[in-house]
Amino acid sequence: MARMTGGEVVVRCLLKEGVKYVFGVPGAQLLPLTDAICKNRDRGIDFIHNRHEQASAHMADAWARVTGQPGVCTGTVGPGATDLVPGVAAAYVESVPMIVLTAQTQSWRSYPSHGSTQECDQLALFSGITKWNASVNSWDRIGELVRQAFRMALSGRPGPVHLDLPADILFQTGELEEDAFPEPYQYRAIEGPAGNPALVEKAVELLLSARDPLIHAGGGVLRSGAWNELRDLAEHLGTPVTPTVGARGVLPDDHPLVFKPSGYGAIGAQCEADVVLAIGTRFGELDGWGNPPFWGEKGTQRFIQVDCAPEMIGVNAPLEIGIAGDARTVLRQIMDLVKKTAPARKAGRLATECRATEQAWRSEFEDLGRSDTEPIHPLRLVKEARDFFPRDSMICVDGGNIAVWATYLMDVYEPRTFLWAGDMGHLGAGLPYALAARLACPEKQVFIIHGDGSFLFMNQELETARRHGLQVIDIIANDQAYGMIKQGQLAACGGRVIGVDFYDTRCDKMAESMGCYGERIEKPGQIRPALQRAVDSGLPAVLDVLVDKEAALNPPDFATIVDLWLQGCELG
Repeated sequence: MARMTGGEVVVRCLLKEGVKYVFGVPGAQLLPLTDAICKNRDRGIDFIHNRHEQASAHMADAWARVTGQPGVCTGTVGPGATDLVPGVAAAYVESVPMIVLTAQTQSWRSYPSHGSTQECDQLALFSGITKWNASVNSWDRIGELVRQAFRMALSGRPGPVHLDLPADILFQTGELEEDAFPEPYQYRAIEGPAGNPALVEKAVELLLSARDPLIHAGGGVLRSGAWNELRDLAEHLGTPVTPTVGARGVLPDDHPLVFKPSGYGAIGAQCEADVVLAIGTRFGELDGWGNPPFWGEKGTQRFIQVDCAPEMIGVNAPLEIGIAGDARTVLRQIMDLVKKTAPARKAGRLATECRATEQAWRSEFEDLGRSDTEPIHPLRLVKEARDFFPRDSMICVDGGNIAVWATYLMDVYEPRTFLWAGDMGHLGAGLPYALAARLACPEKQVFIIHGDGSFLFMNQELETARRHGLQVIDIIANDQAYGMIKQGQLAACGGRVIGVDFYDTRCDKMAESMGCYGERIEKPGQIRPALQRAVDSGLPAVLDVLVDKEAALNPPDFATIVDLWLQGCELG
């Protein structure tokens, strides 16, 4: 029997789940929680103090994307909790499991409000961007509700969950036996659910009878760790694979059956496939809603959808077969039947023809990636960065137009090594993502490529990087503007622009002021030597690269992006 505070109960539950880090900014109401982490450092848990809670949420998000285990972040009552919101929202739309812990004023002051300073209805605040949330209204229920939080974060469609912890509950003490902290397998499922065997059999029959089948892999494949199963099935069937933006790296970009999202090879394969096996994706906007011109004709193309959340089946694309189940488990079921029914096949016509289309489409970008023009073309920067870093490096993309440019030549070769808040389109996630990636994979090099606009959202986290000794290489494509918004204004507002141009900020000097390495680059030939100097410094580093402003404003597919953004809007 041991006496412990509410904060200690929370931390003991986190330790049972193998949590290594809690990301946050400390506050008075959080004292029992942060002190409990301090006292339990020898058990393998620590507190990563950020300079802003948004970065804490982004780091928890990235930790989950890289490790497959829920990230944990915390914010104190009121301002601390509200500052977490942007990062939690980004995780929610991309189904990333997180545990969000907020302090609250004393239980007798809140719900309803008693007029306390900083008090906020945090349950309402997080209800729209979490799967589940609750207020812990009794010390006796802390353990139960922390376990429920993990159960909810990891069951069905994963996502963030939120616990609101009143200060008096955190400070209260009580006694608990050691067996009050069960192992995770004792209170939540460890393996994902299997699909209905009859539906799996029908799906296999449809795939094997298809002329030109295709596999469309979403973030659910990464969340469930199903990349080996995906590869085995694709290679056995000889079928093309088109990952979603959120599933980059699920198979290597140079695999002969893989086509980059929105590339001409991918679009060609998606349009011509007669049967599509879609796994772990809801066909959102970045997938063209499952509609032409990114996909085949309605009523002709036949879809099989596999998703762990039954409510996502058939949301955006009409189906032939819908299977509710975990991506990894269902892929194994499909593969077992396929092996019994059909021998391995060579790559089919669709993969061969679309590979030629892909190579022709890419060749123009590779030429630009070798350009010696000044100012520096964005693709020269992208190519130099990708060629410099090892295949297994952690890649973080952040921003607008530079993120579009990066899709063309920023190849991804391993699962869970590509981080981008693409669905929410956040600016500022790149640096926190990179820091969490470095914590999770200290043996790998980590780099970010983003614009000056996105860098300046979270640049203060360079101090976090320096304090914790986390070397990340921050590469800024500096065009002194919110380039994507500026180009949108130019296209839609008669050439008028407002609120999009910046003063020429010396981002490299900002890095130096926080004890990091900084360098400004103005010529293409300077990029690779600067990358080497940045790595050799052993410090977090910022390379402030002045890019061609006109080129930066005009990625080739910008018109398509605008059409998706403003679909149905009347433009003057």
